[in-house]
Amino acid sequence: MTQQTTLSPRAWTEMTLLALIWGGSFLAIRTALDEIGPLTSVLHRTFWAMILLWAVVALRRLPLPRDPRIWGSFLMMGLLNNAIPFTLMAWGQLHISTGLTSIFNAATAIFGVLVAALVFADERLTPRRALGVTLGFAGVACAIGLDSLAQFDIRSLAQLAILAGALSYACAGAWARRHLRGQPPLVAAAGMLTGSTLLIAPTALWTEGIPTLDLAPRTIAAIAYYAAISTALAYLLYYRVLAMAGSGNLMLVTLMIPPVAILLGTWVRGEALQTGAYAGFALLALGLLVLDGRILRRAAPEPSRRV
Repeated sequence: MTQQTTLSPRAWTEMTLLALIWGGSFLAIRTALDEIGPLTSVLHRTFWAMILLWAVVALRRLPLPRDPRIWGSFLMMGLLNNAIPFTLMAWGQLHISTGLTSIFNAATAIFGVLVAALVFADERLTPRRALGVTLGFAGVACAIGLDSLAQFDIRSLAQLAILAGALSYACAGAWARRHLRGQPPLVAAAGMLTGSTLLIAPTALWTEGIPTLDLAPRTIAAIAYYAAISTALAYLLYYRVLAMAGSGNLMLVTLMIPPVAILLGTWVRGEALQTGAYAGFALLALGLLVLDGRILRRAAPEPSRRV
């Protein structure tokens, strides 16, 4: 795993801002789903974010790839990183709370370790990583709850759908590492959103009809938020934070998102989570911290130094 760099106050500030933005996206998506269908909500998200990011690419005059294989990779990234997880999670949010959705979404990092271990020779599953993964999955099982595990219903299916979306995110990370190295991040993000828009549009139009903007103001505001801010702007902020903090420290953002989503769901929609969900998040967070490695380094005694 990438070695962590010391975080500056500016890096902490932007990481916190990114967590707040992504944490708010769960509430915005659930708000839009009160009036529009899951596929339409995803189409709004990818289409408007695509337009905004291509505008940024044009303003910065970034070069576009000419190799058709790169555009094919963008299409696959759009499928794995947007079309599949956005759709599964949007549908899942119709049946479970925003806070619980954000907890299951945090399992992306756990799945990411397993996928990387299967795909890349330099990402083997060390004892520390195995412990982190075990704790993470224990947290997921605890958050799902014994009732859902014993009696399968629509809520159980929704939870599995969101976990499948998290697995798709993890597969997208492996795909990007193998096929998109060397591509400017903004071009890759815009190309990915183009691919996902092309993939989701036919299905959304066929099943839910032509999207309309004749919507309630709160729905339009929700769409604007999750498309422009939590997708387009968040990608720009993500790459800034990545450059400042490094990929290892970005795992901390994963831990900061669920509390934001849980609080917003409670304040705005009156949602309440069961005790098991909080216990599950605590286990999942512990697993992520073990994967991160820094708590184990801090617990270990400092090596003696010669004078």
